[in-house]
Amino acid sequence: MIQAIGLTSLSRRNTPPAVADLTFEVREGEVTGLLGPAGAGKSTALRLLLGVQQGRGATLVDGRPLHELARPTDEIGAVLGDVPGHPRRSARGHLRMLCSAYGLPLSRADEVLELVGLDAVADERLDTHSLAMDRRLGFAVALLSRPRALILDDPAHELPPREAAWVHQLVRGHAAEGGAVLLAGRDAGALARTADRVLALDGGRLVADEAAAQFARSRMRPYVAVRSPYAQRLAALLSDDGAEVVSASGSRIAVYGTTSAAVGETAYRHGILLHELADTSADRLDRTRAEAEPPQPAVPQSALPRQRGERRRPRRVGRRPGPVRPIRYELRRAFGVRTPWPTVFGALLCSALAGVLIARAGVAHTSVLRVLSGWAPELPLPAAAIGSGLLGALSYGQEFRYPALAPGHGPEPRSSRLLGAKLVVGAVSALLLTAAATAVDVGVLRLLTARGRVPDPWAHPAALAGSAALAVGCCWAGVLAAAVFRTTALGVSAVLAVPLLAVPAVRALLGGPQLKELGDAGGALWSVVCGVSQGGGGGVAKALRFAGQPLFLGLVLLLVVLVAAFAASALRGRRQGRRSTAVPTGGSAPLPGDEG
Repeated sequence: MIQAIGLTSLSRRNTPPAVADLTFEVREGEVTGLLGPAGAGKSTALRLLLGVQQGRGATLVDGRPLHELARPTDEIGAVLGDVPGHPRRSARGHLRMLCSAYGLPLSRADEVLELVGLDAVADERLDTHSLAMDRRLGFAVALLSRPRALILDDPAHELPPREAAWVHQLVRGHAAEGGAVLLAGRDAGALARTADRVLALDGGRLVADEAAAQFARSRMRPYVAVRSPYAQRLAALLSDDGAEVVSASGSRIAVYGTTSAAVGETAYRHGILLHELADTSADRLDRTRAEAEPPQPAVPQSALPRQRGERRRPRRVGRRPGPVRPIRYELRRAFGVRTPWPTVFGALLCSALAGVLIARAGVAHTSVLRVLSGWAPELPLPAAAIGSGLLGALSYGQEFRYPALAPGHGPEPRSSRLLGAKLVVGAVSALLLTAAATAVDVGVLRLLTARGRVPDPWAHPAALAGSAALAVGCCWAGVLAAAVFRTTALGVSAVLAVPLLAVPAVRALLGGPQLKELGDAGGALWSVVCGVSQGGGGGVAKALRFAGQPLFLGLVLLLVVLVAAFAASALRGRRQGRRSTAVPTGGSAPLPGDEG
């Protein structure tokens, strides 16, 4: 089903690649074990296989490149470590958010929670999960789309025996239903008991590809580990005595069919210095399943992959889109945690305080736009605009800090569809926040000043439109800046750069007279289109005059720059993705060695 061809990681600072020319297959109905010690390149190989790390090589699914599939999560589910979910989100909320991304019914989240045994704690926050609970949630994410294959990076590492046995049963159940499993691990005994076939890595290269039974017989026998500067001379002497010697490296050998005492005596007789001499015992592979695995509940059939004879969903080929339901996904991502609400309440509180400052300065001496938007002279922007910018920056800042949508595998977090959804949701949020802030400002001013001095919001549609446009523009600036720089802090910094940097730049480029002429030209153009006198034109003409102000021009200039930067970064990402799927020419033979 899955073919890895020539997987090779990129070299850094003239160091050899962590994985070099790795080629293997993962077949349906089998568990393929990827064995190796820490640092052997197992995790790198899996990330290259899934396309989440740049490198050379190709991954084929039934003969078709993985990067050409529009929905690779329908084919492959992966567990590459801890679940990168927001710590304040619940397990059910996290899975339902992904259901929107994958185009699945929300009931699927409850199905996989029951499968992995988390249904009783489905509403607990992720930061309260233990290691075992987090691994179970990782399996729930991997099984969400009912994939045909599972790619697992040492999921039983550091787990207690009962949890490790649960992982073993789930993996074997997936393979028994016709699915393919690639299971990486460092415990040779546990991996040989679970896998049907074992691939051994050493230094990023494949040194063994055998059936699990053959691997256990040939490579898990008891042996004597020897390290000596004269290892090759000692190997020749031991071979003459009838022992089986395997060279692991220049100074290391593994000796089968003898004891450490016999090896030590031979070295002593011939004056050979030894740095290491130790008996290594293989794990017992003949334990009964009852001893190795506590009884576990059966795996529900609804969570397993479709059987070979069962009709599958048609495979979609083409450019990978973002989430299938981007608006629903973005709503669940943004408002599934409490983070937006302190921002909203803080913006409203600051807007009320700004109303107090405006009342002290005098409403009559303040422009209508500043009065209705709560834009005190001491603030660089209205509180609602700054709050909207923060909400926009959080939309992509949290996307990259807690990457539920893994780049390269699954829906793309920087796709145009998801960007559009974030802009739409952000704009609506900004409009609602602006309306609430205007109501708060007007209420505060009417309490602190004479009622007749406070302008009626409905009598000044141009000011309302200008306030709303400013909030939406700041929100979009936060979204785009966070998408480009991948952090919330720089997204908010881009919003604050409008009055601090963009406005002075516009004034320096155009100057005072040109700015006034530009605003008057907007009003005159609208008057000509509507067929009214230049002094008329209503609120739209006034709004166009507002748009000619330095602040709005600076905001438009910033948005244009951020859109160009986002497009350039997206184009660069596509080119890097195409380069990472190029198959390297040539190959190298496996190096001799022994995993023991």
